[in-house]
Amino acid sequence: MNDYGLLIEQAKAFAEDSTWDITLYANISALLFESLEDLNWAGFYLMRDGELVLGPFQGKTACMRIPVGKGVCGTAVKENRIIRVDDVHLFKGHIACDCASESEIVLPLHHDGKIIGVLDIDSPVKSRFSMEDEEGLSELVKVIENWFV
Repeated sequence: MNDYGLLIEQAKAFAEDSTWDITLYANISALLFESLEDLNWAGFYLMRDGELVLGPFQGKTACMRIPVGKGVCGTAVKENRIIRVDDVHLFKGHIACDCASESEIVLPLHHDGKIIGVLDIDSPVKSRFSMEDEEGLSELVKVIENWFV
């Protein structure tokens, strides 16, 4: 069980002190990677010129560009929804940036009614992400989205 209340408070503190979104993304990536168990990647892909481009992250090297509609991240953007995948090998079109990944959760980030990127978290454990994770990470994403206001 994860203490999302504490994570959200820490994210709010980062947001209050941050003057650049990239700095906020970098610290939140590190916070998630250090705080949540059984992760092998946590970070952001940001929309640039109509595709997702690698942003701040923690973990192994990653795919640098993901077209909208491709893989879990691109599908989350295309469908504008959170996608939680218990077994990435069963997800049609999954992009295997790290062959150790078994499950994944992707949450779109919004600003001014548009998707500006995604929070992407991978795990080497199948079915790692629960509804509790989805709800907690959704609250954390709201902290990021509110930073832009």
